[in-house]
Amino acid sequence: MDNQDEEVHQPQEVYNQKNSEEYKEIESQWIVIQNELKTKHITHDQIDWVIPNNNNNSNSTSTSTTTSTTLKYVGGVDISFVKDNDEDACASLIILEYPSLKVVHKEMEFVKLDLPYIPGFLAFRECPSLTRLIDRVKTQHPRFYPQVLLVDGNGFLHPRAFGLACHLGVLCDLPTIGIGKTFFHVDGLDTKAVKTAFSQQCKQAGDHYDLTGDSGTVWGSAVLSHINSKNPIFVSVGHRLSLASSLQVVQACTTSNRIPEPVRQADLLSRDFIRKNYKPSPIPSPTTTTTATTTSTTTTNE
Repeated sequence: MDNQDEEVHQPQEVYNQKNSEEYKEIESQWIVIQNELKTKHITHDQIDWVIPNNNNNSNSTSTSTTTSTTLKYVGGVDISFVKDNDEDACASLIILEYPSLKVVHKEMEFVKLDLPYIPGFLAFRECPSLTRLIDRVKTQHPRFYPQVLLVDGNGFLHPRAFGLACHLGVLCDLPTIGIGKTFFHVDGLDTKAVKTAFSQQCKQAGDHYDLTGDSGTVWGSAVLSHINSKNPIFVSVGHRLSLASSLQVVQACTTSNRIPEPVRQADLLSRDFIRKNYKPSPIPSPTTTTTATTTSTTTTNE
């Protein structure tokens, strides 16, 4: 469990001008935006679906007060970088059908992430590309619009309790869950202590250890997602879901691998897309009006 910020999305050369006026000005502007978005942040269940319980053919417990349907479409998002390149990347949104967890739709796009990477502000670098894919599904393939989105990056487990999963969820008004692969230090939480507690308390798939900081705040959970996994994943609240419901969704979407299928497929398919399609030529910046190389694929008939 490494002390890395908000996942492995950071470029190989992290923005180093931390003491420069430019850095301070950008950070100040982004904090203002984060604080504005946080006023819309919802950390309890605000959903109209439940997860079917395959064991007894009844619905699992849910704190949703407006339940009208069962969970059918789950999304996963990820951004994979081209090898030895800090800007050229592939943004991916993969839609899986629940409970089969079969991929039914995918959106992928080459993007150039030319904004600086500043620790704690990953969302400003990645959200524009991801929101574009989400909006595309909403307008062009509404049948497959996800009911919940698993994000390869932290949510509430963040210095200002508003990581990528929170930011993206608020912007798109979607229930989101943060999936971290590496531990994030916050509120006095210590890597060694967390690792020890996790190994002592988590023995079976689905077991979790709550990440409670010095303030008493529960920032997320270290989860043993698969019995054969030695390392936890770090689940945190994104938007419109409680931590308890987030843990339930994550376990329901985990099969024989450590990483939940929506995020795993988004990662695998984006890397495959890069291998098959990337050419070392200029990729338009998301801030330009030029359309980047994209693909949209549905594996079932609409």
